[in-house]
Amino acid sequence: MLHFISEVLQYPFLQYALAAGLLSAVACGSIGPFVAARRITFIAGGIAHSVLAGLGGALYLNRVHGWTWLEPMHGAVVAALGTAALIALVSLKAREKEDTLIGALWAVGMAAGVLFIYATPGYNQNLMSYLFGNILMVAPADLTRLLIMDIVVAGTTIALYNRFLAICFDEEFARSRGINVELYYVILLGLTALAVVALVSVVGIVMVIALLTLPVATSAQFTRVLWKQMVLTTLVSGCLTTGGLWLSYGPDLPAGATIVMLAGVTYLAVLTVKKLLRGRLLLQQAAREGSGAPDEDHRI
Repeated sequence: MLHFISEVLQYPFLQYALAAGLLSAVACGSIGPFVAARRITFIAGGIAHSVLAGLGGALYLNRVHGWTWLEPMHGAVVAALGTAALIALVSLKAREKEDTLIGALWAVGMAAGVLFIYATPGYNQNLMSYLFGNILMVAPADLTRLLIMDIVVAGTTIALYNRFLAICFDEEFARSRGINVELYYVILLGLTALAVVALVSVVGIVMVIALLTLPVATSAQFTRVLWKQMVLTTLVSGCLTTGGLWLSYGPDLPAGATIVMLAGVTYLAVLTVKKLLRGRLLLQQAAREGSGAPDEDHRI
């Protein structure tokens, strides 16, 4: 641990990686609880996999057509927001279930991205980093984009917290209070798309859903209050990205995969300990009832 700290203080690329993990934790904590409460994890997965089409398309236009101002992450944002808008349009206007559309966007987005990258001349080593993340390659410009996305996602969720809370748990009540449920649902999907793009740079497209859901599932074991989940999820995500970076650095393991594995192990550990403690409390309660001893709350 001390060796890792000394390396972080010495090398800028580790400082950038650590900052990227912490910034991604803000996006994860801000939108993750709403994604879980609204049960749109599958939609977030479709958005995440369609991002590859935007990444590949931007890379192709940059190298083949000379659009040097267009960077892959710009394409990722456009693809993510476009996919979110399309899913919302089909779901709300066509009144169709979006499962088929999401599955199609999931597959077609990945296929289009691979074709764009294949058609782009040069050594396209970034494909693996897009799919599985490469937090150690984060540049200062990436941190600026992450910060902007954090401000948008966190600021909007805080400002619209009560409305998001209403549409996630009781749409009919929200409508009775004059809340435009469809509008705020579209906004929620847009914020989810931005959070997905922010997490792609840390763990990649394939594992982004794990980082969007596992920290939320962990924090939900401690509180059911949504704003508390947001705070706790942000802290848990920050610890996971930092811990995963530390664990992967010495053995030279993929940081994204290590972060996700750590998130999974943490969730299972918390769930197991909670069940054991609950079982122990039930046994103690049964023993008190069997012996006829009064509960502590009723003792004088």
